[in-house]
Amino acid sequence: MTVRVMLISPAMNAALREARFAGDATLDVSGVRTARLAAPHVPDADRAVHGPSQRCARTAAALGLRSMGEPALRDWELGRWTGARLDEVSTREPAEVAAWLADPSAAPHGGESLLGLCARAGAWLDSLSGAGRVLAVAEPSLVRATVVHALALPPPAFWRLDVAPLTLTELSGRPGRWNLRVGRPLAPPGPATPGTSPAASATPR
Repeated sequence: MTVRVMLISPAMNAALREARFAGDATLDVSGVRTARLAAPHVPDADRAVHGPSQRCARTAAALGLRSMGEPALRDWELGRWTGARLDEVSTREPAEVAAWLADPSAAPHGGESLLGLCARAGAWLDSLSGAGRVLAVAEPSLVRATVVHALALPPPAFWRLDVAPLTLTELSGRPGRWNLRVGRPLAPPGPATPGTSPAASATPR
């Protein structure tokens, strides 16, 4: 049976504006407002879930979803780097950051490697076989890792994927054969908002 998985990235928060690594920071006022404006554009689903972070939970609530928390959609576990700015970590631990960017199996922060993140996202995606239409508010790292798994991309492709706040990424198909529709905004574009994720800032060019 074909499954349609609709991944919504959460709205803006202070950590994203400041390019900080994963942390459980909730939405700021503008993030809540933007999510509420996007609510009429959310597609219908048979089941809705959200990542366990405050950011995902508050986004789901602002979008008007009756969703359940899903532990498998937790953000990338980055150990002692959690909550720190990318530039701070790069200055303090340059060799460790370089290893993290170059080696998908590396976890110099003491948390989860990129391979581990992609495996977790992939296991969740493949568990949805026969689930119909599933809507998930998930951290950008989870959206990127899920796409890597679905399309059988090499893990370093993760660094080449950008996921903007409040965009919809759609996967349809079944385990081993997924089609992708990337990054559709949930609402008409407004004024540009500064800020990007540390992982996007760290992307090798």
